[in-house]
Amino acid sequence: MSLKIKAKEKKLKFSKDGPEVYRYVMVPDLYSTLDQDKVIKEAAIRSGVSEGVMQACWKGAGEVIKAWATEGHSVALPGLGNMRFGLSAKAVADVNDVKTSLIRTRRIVFTPNVALKEELSNTAINITCYDRNGEIVKRVTSADPGTVEEPEQGDDNGTGENGGESQTVMAPQITGTTPFAETTSVSIQAEQGAEIRYTTDGSTPTAESTLYSAAFTLSDTATVKAIAISGGQSSQVASKTFTKSDDDTGEND
Repeated sequence: MSLKIKAKEKKLKFSKDGPEVYRYVMVPDLYSTLDQDKVIKEAAIRSGVSEGVMQACWKGAGEVIKAWATEGHSVALPGLGNMRFGLSAKAVADVNDVKTSLIRTRRIVFTPNVALKEELSNTAINITCYDRNGEIVKRVTSADPGTVEEPEQGDDNGTGENGGESQTVMAPQITGTTPFAETTSVSIQAEQGAEIRYTTDGSTPTAESTLYSAAFTLSDTATVKAIAISGGQSSQVASKTFTKSDDDTGEND
C-alpha cells in the first residue's frame, strides 16, 4: 500500500504585482470517497459479523461519540485517536466582558494517536510528476532520492476517462501581520485563473462565501479561511489566525 501524490507544474503568482512563475506543486492524488455503506461492509467482512450487526454497532457508536463529544468529553475513536469539542473566540481584558457572543465558531477537533501517525509516516509514497502540458516527466518513490524512471507504455498521461486533464486545485495562501497592534492587511493568493472565496469568522468557506478581490483590513482578532475554485472544483481550506495584541511586535508571515 502506498500514498499517491501528483506533482503538477502550474503557473503561480505569489504577490499582486509579482511575476507569474512555474512551480511543481505536490497534492494528494485521492482515489475516491468511500461512503458509509462501503466502510460498514468492509468492517463486517474483517470482523466476521453480519452487515446488519455492523450497521447497528456503527450507528450506536456514532450516537455515543456525538453525544459525548458535544458534552465536552475527549472521546477515544478505536485505533484512530481522540475527538473533542473546540472553539475559536475573541479574547478580552476585562472579566466583565466575557460572554457567549465572543465565541466565533464551535468545532470538532480530531487528534490522531501515535499508532496512526506512525502508520502514515511509514507508508510508502509514490510521486508522479506532470509538466505544464500534462505529460508524465518523472516518478519518485519514498525510497528513491530522485531517479528518473521512464513512463511505462499505456500509462496514464494525465488525462481522465473522458480525455480531460484531472484537475487538482491548489489551496490559496493567506498572508498578513500577526500579532498586530491596531489593524492588519490580509492578502490571499491562488493559482492563476482560480476564484477565491473566504470567511473571517472561522467558518468553512463555500462557493457562496465572500469573493476575494483585493487585500482587506482586520481590526480585531479573527481566523481567516479561504478556498480556491477552478473548473468547478474546490481546493482544500487554507486557514490563518490574526491576533490583535497590545504591542506592535507582529511579523508578516
